[in-house]
Amino acid sequence: MNRPVDPRDFASKLEGMADGEVLLNLRNVSLAFGGVKAITDISFDIRKGEIRAIIGPNGAGKTSMLNVINGFYTPQKGTIVFRGRERVGMKPHHAVGQGIARTFQNVALFKGMSTLDNIMTGRSVMMKRGLGWQMLWHGPALAEEIEHRKAVEEIIDFLEIQHIRRTPVGKLPYGLQKRVELGRALAMEPSLLLLDEPMAGMNLEEKEDMSRFILEVNRQRGTTIALIEHDMGVVMDLSDRVVVLDYGRKIADGTPEEVKSNQDVIDAYLGVAH
Repeated sequence: MNRPVDPRDFASKLEGMADGEVLLNLRNVSLAFGGVKAITDISFDIRKGEIRAIIGPNGAGKTSMLNVINGFYTPQKGTIVFRGRERVGMKPHHAVGQGIARTFQNVALFKGMSTLDNIMTGRSVMMKRGLGWQMLWHGPALAEEIEHRKAVEEIIDFLEIQHIRRTPVGKLPYGLQKRVELGRALAMEPSLLLLDEPMAGMNLEEKEDMSRFILEVNRQRGTTIALIEHDMGVVMDLSDRVVVLDYGRKIADGTPEEVKSNQDVIDAYLGVAH
């Protein structure tokens, strides 16, 4: 039986990779479902240490692009290079093993489980002890459990959710559920974190909290982030660079200021400035 993948096994591959170097490079990627083209000939990169926003109107292909990056979809055309190696036939569990984690547009948590247990599920890819040891919960399995629980407790402290650590997530307000989902993704210790509309459905205070945590994940934990977000204020405040999609095609790529002043973006997405 193959040993479960441990994302930390790949940590050494990032050593010596300076911030600003290309972590992920997509070249001429196209994805279609039957006759429907979701992504057409898109190229852009994500650099280590940055927050990279992917924006565009509904149906622009943003979530499809994240699904390509984490291996849920396999594009018909194009090349994906991650950490200097071309990816071929990658599946989501392979992506997790190589250090790519994500959150979802709609919260995907185990509603009957506590905050602590939901975040613990993010550590499952790192479990090295077999099922027999885990069932006995003794010896090496117990030591491993304690190690992973310490990591999860650190994440709970980091996200300031100690007061809900034992609460079933189905009883939590939506904003806190989104924070728990972020915690589960962080538990995988990703080098590239994909966030699909992390602010969706939140009020102003919840958005401010989530924005703060995203910045701290990036700056304090050194995690490269790619995010989809419709709130342009959040995008402009958080992002180092922005790529803009429209009907599955790239129409702009640059800094927030460059994108904000791009006439194609104004016409397709931002609306006419007053």
